[in-house]
Amino acid sequence: MREQSSATDRSTVTAGLVLGAVGVLAFSMSLPATRVAVHDLDPWFVAFGRAVGAAVLAVVYLAWTRAPRPTRTQWLRLPIVALGVVVGFPLFTSLALTSQTSSHGAVVVTVLPAMTAVFAALRAHERPPLAFWLASGGGLVAVLTFLITSGAVRGGLTPADLYLLTAVVLCGLGYAEGGALARELGGARTICWALLIALPVTLPITLVTLPARAGAHSWAAFGYLTVISMFLGFFAWYAGLAKGGIAKVGQIQLAQPVLTLIWSALLLGEPVSPASIGAAVVVLGCVVLTQRTRQGSRVSFHHREGALVAASASSGTRTPEA
Repeated sequence: MREQSSATDRSTVTAGLVLGAVGVLAFSMSLPATRVAVHDLDPWFVAFGRAVGAAVLAVVYLAWTRAPRPTRTQWLRLPIVALGVVVGFPLFTSLALTSQTSSHGAVVVTVLPAMTAVFAALRAHERPPLAFWLASGGGLVAVLTFLITSGAVRGGLTPADLYLLTAVVLCGLGYAEGGALARELGGARTICWALLIALPVTLPITLVTLPARAGAHSWAAFGYLTVISMFLGFFAWYAGLAKGGIAKVGQIQLAQPVLTLIWSALLLGEPVSPASIGAAVVVLGCVVLTQRTRQGSRVSFHHREGALVAASASSGTRTPEA
């Protein structure tokens, strides 16, 4: 019986890793697509218009699946998800990429796995060792050093750099809270309800910033951001975090900055400097250390998670879909 349970656990984790990889692949194109979209479109429209478009798709999905409404507690947690991934990350990356390259943004995104792990630790009330916090801080210092030195000709840290850092912090928060909530709602319903709860903010701004005209390339990039980055990508990503664990699946994000650098070079012709690669490698090393120091904390977290699942099963709570 125990061997069967262990095999089931491994199968679930594997499924979570596969889903997480699909999500990372989808998100790796977000910065290049945003860079193309803001060439003709207002960055506020790019940020909030894609959320409105994805919300329309969310309404269709929720109606088609006859999804039950979230509980009162879940409603209170959904604004945190919306703040991070529906409003915060799209807005601040759109503002940053009006003046910065997506390859530059990719270096800043290297700290996102560590930021996600930090918020996952705080949200799960874990007590990671000192080495975890030192490694996370080291990654942040590496990114800040890169940003300051690369922006030296413009007088140091630029507004675009601050936008990118803000985007990463908010995205880490949204990933961690959304991944935890997806254990109850499922990955698809989590992002769908977050999109709908953000509509009172995203819809008015979208209407005010509607463009008169734009090029085909900008609209194609906007379409990708709406359907893939803001909608379908989260189906896989949040389901992966829920199945495989936020910390474990979050490690797959290590590949995202590398993929983004590749897309930026191949699709946009952006140069990738040795400093960018060096900074990315240093941050990735720090992120690996944060994951290694989480081993003990992760065990205790899964014990609590198992207790919650058992309690839900005994109370008749429905198992969320992927």
